[in-house]
Amino acid sequence: MKYQKLGMMNHSTSSYEGDILKNLLYLTLTLVCACGSASFKTVDSVDLPRFMGDWYVLGGRFTFLEKDVYNGLESYTFNEDKKRIDIAFHYNKGSFDGETKSIPQKGWVENEKTNAHWKVQPLWPLKFDYLIVDLDPNYQWTAIGVPDQKYLWIMARDWKTPEATMKKVVESLNRKGYDTKNLVLVPHRH
Repeated sequence: MKYQKLGMMNHSTSSYEGDILKNLLYLTLTLVCACGSASFKTVDSVDLPRFMGDWYVLGGRFTFLEKDVYNGLESYTFNEDKKRIDIAFHYNKGSFDGETKSIPQKGWVENEKTNAHWKVQPLWPLKFDYLIVDLDPNYQWTAIGVPDQKYLWIMARDWKTPEATMKKVVESLNRKGYDTKNLVLVPHRH
């Protein structure tokens, strides 16, 4: 399987207003895609405390706005007081040594029986579906999707995850009926 080296989440322009407009466009696009009537299947159960922490974004199928990002890292912290998940996406813009950026988000468990379906809010008032569609039994890798399968993010605890592991994740997603066409890698060097 051949992967292209592309980055993730291009949410910055030369101006603050441009950032806001891009974020609104991205959120609107994501919300429209995530609210489709397509069925979806998440994993049966997620141990939420075990899922918290750092996940390196290794690859997936991203929106047209998700490019020129290197060293993508998604961090999850459960906020006990507010009963939510605080999410921070950190990355370098444009190159390994590019400007460091961070995008804060909030998440809420939508299905408390499984903890595998969340609602994520990058910007108030919009929320979109966040589906844990595959998860390593040892919590070393995971795959996140949306109901219509248009987007897919593959993450791991270690940015040096071997290509064989990526292949294993893709094969697992295929067996579960999740579309894995047009996947790209997120470059990492730490």
